[in-house]
Amino acid sequence: MDALASRLRDMAHEVGFSDIGICAPDAMPETAGRLQAFLKEGLHGDMDWMERRAEWRGSPTALWPEARSVIMLADNYGPDEDPLKLLPMKDRGNISVYARNKDYHDPLKKRLKRLGRWLIEQEPCDIKVFVDTAPVMEKPLAQAAGLGWQGKHSNVVSRRLGSWFFLGAIFTTLDLPKDTAEPDHCGNCSACLQACPTDAFIAPYKLDPRKCISYLTIEQKGPVDPALRAKMGNRIYGCDDCLAACPWNKFAQVSRDANYWARIELRCPKLEHLVRLDDADFREIFAGSPIKRIGRNSFIRNVLYAIGNSGDPSLAAAARPLASDPDDTVKDAANWALERLK
Repeated sequence: MDALASRLRDMAHEVGFSDIGICAPDAMPETAGRLQAFLKEGLHGDMDWMERRAEWRGSPTALWPEARSVIMLADNYGPDEDPLKLLPMKDRGNISVYARNKDYHDPLKKRLKRLGRWLIEQEPCDIKVFVDTAPVMEKPLAQAAGLGWQGKHSNVVSRRLGSWFFLGAIFTTLDLPKDTAEPDHCGNCSACLQACPTDAFIAPYKLDPRKCISYLTIEQKGPVDPALRAKMGNRIYGCDDCLAACPWNKFAQVSRDANYWARIELRCPKLEHLVRLDDADFREIFAGSPIKRIGRNSFIRNVLYAIGNSGDPSLAAAARPLASDPDDTVKDAANWALERLK
């Protein structure tokens, strides 16, 4: 199997992946307990999907008992500019780097399937391909496979790629040689913790998603806590602050995949334009984008919070019509923004 694993690594890079590692399905037995503790504390908030199939999510062997190896793949989406430089541009919306083009699930899954088909042709076996919509905890598996380690911000950090990469998994019945888990290289650094605008980290390595701007702008249903709105700044979909602050990004590389390059209209869009979108406009502009998933109302809510944080009274004219929007959350956000701009 050593020769097959070597060819598999070569093929993974040929397909377009940035890194590959292999681990056993039961390589991280402590994951299930950590997940249960997380759910018991209620830290998942509105993310009810985390409770569903928690047994599978916490244990890959429960998800597919026949699996003998987990092939973890890293897909680089490194940006060509520092996303933090957009934060002072108060009349513009800051969209998380990963969401500035098409939904990454499609190109990532195509790569995974192509590599999986190649593996079956080399050695008959069964496989299952997973992106992050499945009940699989990719981050602990990525660390077990040697791709990187879960940093103090809870995301995976690579000494080769920094913070900017997606994770995909191929489960297989083949018993492939396993890689060595990556040790923690964070040391005394706390840059990511200090960068969080909403103080969402309870402690190093422990995040309260209910205070995280990525959660608030994507998963939060209804109005956001007024105490957190002012801290959201101009972030209208996701937040990259803790990722961008990581010193290991000095080794990050700009993605070579055009699917991950920012669309010009989403690089630093004007809030004045975005807030005027009706449902049809929203669906047309964000077709094929992960942003479409949250719907027009949640997106406009986020834009209105950014307008309220802009300090620019000229944006009040664009926000004012939404003070009587049919959606209560949008209406609340508009009135909050207008009050802030007085």
